[in-house]
Amino acid sequence: MRKQWTQFPSLLTAALAITGLSLASPGVVAAQTSLAANRMAIQGYVIDAELDPAAHHLVATAVVTFTAPETADQVTFGFHPALKLTKVTDDAGKLLTGDRTADGSIRISPATPFVKGKPVRWTFAYEGTISGNEDGPVEGLKLAAIQEPVTYLLYPARWFPTTGYLTDRFTAQMHIKVPQGMRVLASGSEGNPTEVTLADGKPGDQFNFNWTKPGFPGTVIAGRFVAPVSPSGAANIHVYLTVSHQQSRNELAETAAKEVDFFTNIFGAPESGRLNVVELPDDTLPAAWAPELAAIMGSRTGDKSGIRLLANTIAHQWWGSEVSPNSMNDAWITNGMSRYGELMYVEDENGKTAMKTAIQDVSAGALAYDTTPLSSAARLSPFSPQFQSMTLEKGAMVFHMLRWEVGDDMFKKILKGALSQYTDKPMRSSDFEKVAEAQSQMQLTPFFAQWVDGTGAPQFVNKYAVYRLGNNKGFRTIGEVQQDLDLFRMPVELRVETDGKTEMKKVDVVGSDSQFVVDTFGRPRHIAIDPDNWLLKATPDLQVRVAILKGQQLVAQGDLAGALGEFQKALEANAQSSLADYRIGEVLFSQRNYQASANAYRDALRGDGDPRWTEVWSHIQLGKIFDVTGQRDRAVNEYRQAVQTNDNTQGAVNEARQYLQKAYQRPDTD
Repeated sequence: MRKQWTQFPSLLTAALAITGLSLASPGVVAAQTSLAANRMAIQGYVIDAELDPAAHHLVATAVVTFTAPETADQVTFGFHPALKLTKVTDDAGKLLTGDRTADGSIRISPATPFVKGKPVRWTFAYEGTISGNEDGPVEGLKLAAIQEPVTYLLYPARWFPTTGYLTDRFTAQMHIKVPQGMRVLASGSEGNPTEVTLADGKPGDQFNFNWTKPGFPGTVIAGRFVAPVSPSGAANIHVYLTVSHQQSRNELAETAAKEVDFFTNIFGAPESGRLNVVELPDDTLPAAWAPELAAIMGSRTGDKSGIRLLANTIAHQWWGSEVSPNSMNDAWITNGMSRYGELMYVEDENGKTAMKTAIQDVSAGALAYDTTPLSSAARLSPFSPQFQSMTLEKGAMVFHMLRWEVGDDMFKKILKGALSQYTDKPMRSSDFEKVAEAQSQMQLTPFFAQWVDGTGAPQFVNKYAVYRLGNNKGFRTIGEVQQDLDLFRMPVELRVETDGKTEMKKVDVVGSDSQFVVDTFGRPRHIAIDPDNWLLKATPDLQVRVAILKGQQLVAQGDLAGALGEFQKALEANAQSSLADYRIGEVLFSQRNYQASANAYRDALRGDGDPRWTEVWSHIQLGKIFDVTGQRDRAVNEYRQAVQTNDNTQGAVNEARQYLQKAYQRPDTD
């Protein structure tokens, strides 16, 4: 869910990416501020459910074990709006009454007063039709659908009574019945299914699951998958894909094994040695995770972008599953480290240059909505672009900068220390800070105060003078690093390029002005501040990236006018931005304003060519415009130019060749 936005030419991809990979339910946000003893908390479930994909129907009972404040005369559970309660009873068998709120949540009154700290067990019987077309718990997101060939019931869909999403850990024993031929995947598999008779009298199978560690085992995926495959030497990893995407399963399995090995080396052994990688339909989130489960969109299983998406999803086995945020104010820890784990894998596979490029994109997301501190993120809707950008992107940058501050070896010790001390537990930001200080033996309060409790990023300026030293001893550069945050304090790297050897120097920047002295043998020609992008900092280039990112997020929300406004801001900052022109052309193309769209694509071709794929895809889009407007010769010319670029980003060359054979036809849609 999922933001490598300069890598992809498709607005659809960008729209899916900004949905994010970690979600929280709006019906329970108020209950997520703490784990205090005076709130309701669910400890475990026993769920029996029967799925009928042909009728999109679910029938289930859920036995919920929880504690509640002794003063409570009602308790509230999040619940999918399409599901209907048929009966709720307490552990004495007494029938309970309640009502539903506007968001679909259910409020139930106990038959007898709650006793402080004493668990109670209520049994919920319910049923309903979930095709994915009805209103769900989160507007605009399809989180559950009972259908062929793949059924998915994601934890945030609230397909069972929930509370404290991603903060209250629980156990789950689940018994899921499905028609024969379907395979069910969830957390804590207990082996092969047993044959059962379904409610309609037809034969079916029951799959049993039992996740006994406190966690988030609430996602169930059932599908008609081809025989699973495992990577060589890793029988604990299985990949489940449908016939449509089975050609990708072997490569996907090998990728998953490499990523698990990498993260195990960085983070330590996962809680479970088993991992199922499973396909999700293209109509839901880009990815979802649960203990022992990593699900990604089918269209991404064979795409290079899927490598990063899968890495992010697998990283949640540690950051999200093994440790979790104490509240949404702490979500930057798990969201941010999963994103940064993805980037570390990119660095390991493709080198430091690839990491540097990725950090530029993540920095744009980090600063797009940087007006609320990470430590106050719970004020925002967890589904908003603001919350996702902050916790995913800025969270990742916090870890990137911490790595720079303490060094690689100490950084890994901090991560392993946090995971080992808080296994199966929630973690506060202050808890992570204490672990970091204990492991590094460094005073890190200023660091976390700046980046977790504060907002903004420094804008650096360097001023210096060069003096020749006598007796052929070289040159001395005396200068100062200036920036606009008075309380800023961090080490900053300088790269001094000379006529001869390039010199690197680390300067402790404290406050708005920090002096430095560098002696070099060759005459200094240029001094770059933070050349390897270790710090989150405001730059003119980032201003362009931020505007384009905001525009893409507005497109995802359907606000095309607002999106065009943001893309125009990007052009005001950089009139040669090929990416901004391309995005404008894409919006205008979707509105069938073909002349204006063609003009924008032409401007993209005349621009700075950053990113490189804007060239090949601009030619393809121009070809489509000429095909739609009945100018086949001109369309063929554009497709040929696309092929000649040899840039197959997201299958561009393949698509151009397809349109060379057969003209593009506009979809018959409104």
